[in-house]
Amino acid sequence: MFELSRRNLMTGSAAAAAALTTAPLIPTAASAQAAGGAVSPLTGVFAYRLGDAEIIQVFDGARTFPIPENFIVNVSKEDTAKAYAGQFMPAGQVTITFSPLIVKAGGKTIAIDTGNGLAANGATKGAVGNARHSMAAAGIDPKSVDIVLISHFHGDHIGGLKNADGTPAFPNAQIMVPSVEQAFWTDEANASKANGPNKGNFANVKKTFEGLKATPFEAGKEVAPGITSMATPGHTPGHVSFVIASGNKSVVVQGDVTNHPGVFMQNPGWHLMFDNEAQVAEATRKKLYDMASADRLPIIGYHFPFPSAGYVEKSGTGYRLVQAHVLG
Repeated sequence: MFELSRRNLMTGSAAAAAALTTAPLIPTAASAQAAGGAVSPLTGVFAYRLGDAEIIQVFDGARTFPIPENFIVNVSKEDTAKAYAGQFMPAGQVTITFSPLIVKAGGKTIAIDTGNGLAANGATKGAVGNARHSMAAAGIDPKSVDIVLISHFHGDHIGGLKNADGTPAFPNAQIMVPSVEQAFWTDEANASKANGPNKGNFANVKKTFEGLKATPFEAGKEVAPGITSMATPGHTPGHVSFVIASGNKSVVVQGDVTNHPGVFMQNPGWHLMFDNEAQVAEATRKKLYDMASADRLPIIGYHFPFPSAGYVEKSGTGYRLVQAHVLG
């Protein structure tokens, strides 16, 4: 069910004062060795203070590739290329970044999504799969992670659940997944309900979760200390975002509600090829960003340029992200 409201965002009068204060930037040029992976120079960490909680962005890397046919399915490839060129990307190409989170709250260490994983790190020669290296640079041992929260089951979000050799990457963590998402991707009969780019994901989900115990949760419930899940469907059927709250401060971790903000916030009606239910994804975007802009609610986006936080403002018929390193 599509449920998105100010109430489950935990906003209101307090949201007008919602703010993050930042801790100093942890050095991002360090090189770190993660078990089972290659050494990468692309470690990146940025930490924010949110009341009594700490939010740590761990950069996983970036992919640059030629714009595929129908990358934005309801826009011509020429107009798509112009939009990305307007973001100063190389001609005819697109760059997508990946930024999972580590949250320390209520005495727990919580990961929100996991990045592409160490296997992808080797396969891409360090372009992606750097989240574990970034964690090492931040002094975070994966064995210390108590809870892993998954927003949805695309490979760039669940790939880091395992090491390159297939062993659990977070051996002591409870892995928590959206119940609707789990039900959809673990039933191959649903392949007829998946669009072309998503049909191959069923096999990847099966391989990734084999041997792992995943605990399903319902949207709208508290899933970790100070963290509530929120249904934001469309990108995938069970896609969720998370609201992190501490005291009177809160921030939305929006997962893949939108991809690159300079393209999809400005054009919220554009449909990315990976959005399984494009019209639902569009409605989700507009509803979330209308509330975020009205309530001055900060948002962290998995695919926003690193560090991946800011505020949403209305702009013409769409929105724009005002990226911020100090929020509040």
